[in-house]
Amino acid sequence: MKRILILTALAALVLLSVVPVWAQAPVKIGVLAKRGAPVCKAKWDATASYLTEAIGAPVQIVPLKFKKIEATVAGGRVDFILANSAFYVELAKKYNVQAVATLINSRSGNALNQFGGVLFVRADSPIQNLADVAGKSFMHVKRSSFGGSQMGWRLLLDNGIDPTTDCASVAEGKKHDNVVLAVQHGQVEVGTVRSDTLERMADEGKINLADFRILHQQDDDFPFVHSTRLYPEWPLAATIKATPEMREKVAAALIALTADAPAAQAAKIAGWSEPVDYTEVRECLEAIQYGAFATIQ
Repeated sequence: MKRILILTALAALVLLSVVPVWAQAPVKIGVLAKRGAPVCKAKWDATASYLTEAIGAPVQIVPLKFKKIEATVAGGRVDFILANSAFYVELAKKYNVQAVATLINSRSGNALNQFGGVLFVRADSPIQNLADVAGKSFMHVKRSSFGGSQMGWRLLLDNGIDPTTDCASVAEGKKHDNVVLAVQHGQVEVGTVRSDTLERMADEGKINLADFRILHQQDDDFPFVHSTRLYPEWPLAATIKATPEMREKVAAALIALTADAPAAQAAKIAGWSEPVDYTEVRECLEAIQYGAFATIQ
């Protein structure tokens, strides 16, 4: 009888060790779906498939709206989170998430692990510099948008202008394209979006770059017009739900991803790197007194 019990236990252990991938609980990656769930899935499902094969466990993409990011992490409903750099430093402070890799974007043939913000007006606007923004109507994407609001907000504050009190009005466009078109059509005088937005819209035939003037344009080797300093790209961060082994597997698989791989092509990225330093992002949020950094500890 004892021998039968031992053999049964060994057989059960063998069965557990060969549980097929499809039968395992999925590793869930929450992704900020800034252009909606269908676009998010189309962009990142190939990465989920790549990771499933690479780590030997099913990986699932969970598209998330801006307002759902924090609650999802706080509720332990995802193992990893991919959101903008500002979301990351807030979540790191409040929920101890840890970056395991930094995204390397692919834009117009350039591999970039940084991005910036751009402030702009119509080319025929009398506004020539940042000082002229005082008293004018201003539009950003939304306060939770790092490249489409927070970077530009910090730049204005650094130059003595508080949009909340010094601008004639402050409006949210909700989407980057909406901000650009509002300035183009004269609905607002000054706008701010993330770098590469203007060039992308020009490539799509939506605007003509010559119709706009860039305020405080930086002269460096970054390939897109920008007004602000550059900040690190989005990180993939592990929540406390992810085991150390899973963190290592996912990080290694992503960093090994090549630019010509189907997952990279679908996501329109050049790959991933080791996580970079996000101190500059934290300092931005401290400067504008945003979210978890509204009261500096």
